[in-house]
Amino acid sequence: MLLRELVKDLEIKSVQGSLDINIESIAYDSRKTKQDSLFVCIEGTVVDGHMYISDAILNGTKAFLVQKHIDVPEGVTVVEIEDTRYGLACVSDAFFSHPSSKINLVGITGTKGKTTTTYMVKSILQAAEHKIGLIGTVANLIGDEILYATRTTPESFDLQSLFGEMVEKKVDSAVIEVSSQGLELHRVAKCDFDVGVFTNFSRDHIGPREHATLEDYFNAKAKLFKMCKQAVINIDSEQGKKMAELASCKVYTYGICEAADIRATDIVKETEYTSFYLTSPWGNTSIRTNLQGNFNIYNALAAIGSCCLIPGITLEHVKEGLKNVNVPGRMETVPTDGNYSVLIDYAHTPDSLEKVLSTVKEFAKGRVVSLFGCGGDRDPGKRPLMGEISGKIADFSIITSDNPRTEEPEKIINDIEAGITKTNGKYIKITDRRQAIKFALENAQDGDIIILAGKGHETYQQFKDKTVHFDEREVVDELLVELGRRKK
Repeated sequence: MLLRELVKDLEIKSVQGSLDINIESIAYDSRKTKQDSLFVCIEGTVVDGHMYISDAILNGTKAFLVQKHIDVPEGVTVVEIEDTRYGLACVSDAFFSHPSSKINLVGITGTKGKTTTTYMVKSILQAAEHKIGLIGTVANLIGDEILYATRTTPESFDLQSLFGEMVEKKVDSAVIEVSSQGLELHRVAKCDFDVGVFTNFSRDHIGPREHATLEDYFNAKAKLFKMCKQAVINIDSEQGKKMAELASCKVYTYGICEAADIRATDIVKETEYTSFYLTSPWGNTSIRTNLQGNFNIYNALAAIGSCCLIPGITLEHVKEGLKNVNVPGRMETVPTDGNYSVLIDYAHTPDSLEKVLSTVKEFAKGRVVSLFGCGGDRDPGKRPLMGEISGKIADFSIITSDNPRTEEPEKIINDIEAGITKTNGKYIKITDRRQAIKFALENAQDGDIIILAGKGHETYQQFKDKTVHFDEREVVDELLVELGRRKK
């Protein structure tokens, strides 16, 4: 494809050289540049791609997209624009022939519930015999093919490449988790969203390398509702009401309140399932899902609304799809061979921890044991909040490490302890997460539900000098053998 065609939708500040050169590939990492590639120079918080232009030239690259003036040898083309992150999205979309416009695309944003809702959407659409693509935190899926996910929302080139592959493999519908960073950094720019979903909003992603304030975080998420053709928004939250007002498209609201377009009533919560009566613009019916908790009712309503906006989806498909939904790392049961239960959940914020603990408390026959930590180099303000929540709801708390990153694990644990000491909750501090899980298993009583919170689908721990393999499913299995409670 000619460079001229790739950049035709960009506001160009200046051009050095010819636009009539052929481009065979696009790279935003200089190590992946080669002859006939376009190198898009991204200026990040740590690394500036403009510094590696000479390396790319040595690799044979003769075309560059930049956002600052640079001097290059004769015969090299440089296109200067205002923002190369947005530019990368534009040229990537053009390079893959606008793939997202060729599928039904649902984008889901919000602090919590994105992953579960995407899997609910996937299950409903599969019940309607659609071939599905899914892009998110746990994995990227093209039909039954599982691809490794490096971040919740991939960089724009990788995202458009995934959409292109989906189109080639006859995927007709896709659902994607849209993170605030994905919106803020233009990773989803040029995506043709048929439906945008807002799940909820709470404190998260506040820090020096993320969002400076909650307002910035909210405004980033609001960008999705300037991009989508129709929106499905949780009206039971003040932020949802505000988001609905800001949206520039047709909005369908969901919730439990009477004002919601898509509404759940007559809610029944059992150990094995949750059911409710659905009222919606597409009809009314009883819904049952294997996932527990009020928050999963909201997730189901979001999935119902987004799927019913896709042509051909009926409430029968919805009922069938929601019966059994499997979401890795979300209220995931690990077999124990004992009279107690172990659940793995990704809850890593005050709001999500409170929801998980409260939900489990409703059906627990014994104690609720909460094992959790907090990530290092992330919002320290949530640490005492999570400690206080666990102290108030759980019968026993085990404070341990999550991903301490460059911080000292003990410092993070002490921050959490400052919150739990405000309560009468019983607790213990065990820095090593494996030993903490061992303690929980050793001391499990009949009817207990042990919640391993914070890691969910993750299979690693990040420390200041290394990242180590750590899959809690494997850890529980190994410890049960070690404790003599399961045969090898």
